[in-house]
Amino acid sequence: MIDIARNIALEVLYKMDESGAYSNIALDDMLKNNRKALSDRDVSLISQIVYGVTTWKLTLDEIIKKYSSIKLKKISIWIINILRMGIYQIIFLDKIPKSAAVNECVNLAKRYGHKASSGFVNAILRKVSPDDYLQLFDVKLPKAEMISKTQSMPLWIIEELLENNTIEEVEEICKNLNLTPCVSIRVNNVKTTKKELEEIFNKNSIQYEEGELDDFLILNKAKNIENIEGFKEGLFTVQDESAGLTCLVLNPKEGQMVLDACSAPGGKTTYMAEIMKNTGNIIAWDVYEHRINLINENANRLGLKNINTSINDASIYNENYKEKFDKILLDVPCLGIGVIRRKPDIKWNRQEEDIKEISDIQFNILKTCSKYLKKNGTLVYSTCSMLKEENDAIIEKFIKEEKFETVNIEEQIPNEFSKITTNNMVQFLPSQNHDGFFITMLKKI
Repeated sequence: MIDIARNIALEVLYKMDESGAYSNIALDDMLKNNRKALSDRDVSLISQIVYGVTTWKLTLDEIIKKYSSIKLKKISIWIINILRMGIYQIIFLDKIPKSAAVNECVNLAKRYGHKASSGFVNAILRKVSPDDYLQLFDVKLPKAEMISKTQSMPLWIIEELLENNTIEEVEEICKNLNLTPCVSIRVNNVKTTKKELEEIFNKNSIQYEEGELDDFLILNKAKNIENIEGFKEGLFTVQDESAGLTCLVLNPKEGQMVLDACSAPGGKTTYMAEIMKNTGNIIAWDVYEHRINLINENANRLGLKNINTSINDASIYNENYKEKFDKILLDVPCLGIGVIRRKPDIKWNRQEEDIKEISDIQFNILKTCSKYLKKNGTLVYSTCSMLKEENDAIIEKFIKEEKFETVNIEEQIPNEFSKITTNNMVQFLPSQNHDGFFITMLKKI
């Protein structure tokens, strides 16, 4: 009999490989369609396997190569993912007996492969042990290649990171990008206070701890966030503290005119609206209608009335907005290297040649939107990336061409955030509690 949880995990992985579906979207769709047949334990196992296999794919494939006489490219998508699932469970999920992992994968191979597939899967998985992972550290390879294989990180990303970090720092970055992210929430001070929300959590036995930022809490063992008391009422929203810090650095004031030019799904937009105590006017743009709808849904749930959304391309200049805004937030599209642990697909869907294309878009958005800022106004440029081409290089080029200067933001950043500051440009490194990201503030002179 096929285990339903592992079968669903396999179907999600297949969909990702076959049609390029994003892990979170494919997983959410599959869970929604099968929710009545699944226990909470099933949902947890499916999520663990999908994100675990996606995170560790390169490393898992190295171990398959060790034992398979068939080249990876010649193994069917179904069978390669069954092998990855089995090896992931054997090496990384120590609470699952090896015999259970092997037997369930053999059963899946019987369903999704030809007659010999189950024997092939059985033969490989019987040989695999946690030592296979440890042995990857002993292989005599250049250090960058060793990090690639042991931390499941494409070599091109490692080489990019090495341009601004030591090999030891890059290894630590890659380790942290494989950690399971914490669940960070932001208290909606328009509707409640942190003390009141903590009382609700205590009453409902929701485990939490204080965040590094005043408006944030970290939830422990949180499941089904939308069902926690207070979420539907708009008392809090899910947001990483690094994203929240971007808004605190910009520090919009009550009654101001603010532009969030790349705003969807609206986490930063709504935080700025809360900081402004539901006053002033935030103009929020995105290029897609369905993403604009997400901003509106979030704003409505949180009870925010000072956000006005519209479909707009931030890279195309509009004379109507010239010098109209007191403050501007540009959280521009990026490669997302700093949030790989939340979106592990990024490692496999992005390529080195994407850097030039995305950095051109980023610079164009900055150059265009800077014209919408009033004199002496401030603009925050941020990304969830750690590549110099998307960050420092963009700002350095911009201030050479335009009448802007960088602003020192060090005092606004808690010491708990691991960071590197160069010429008022702050690169944050991923850690146990925070994503990797970049922030700098520019003032129009």
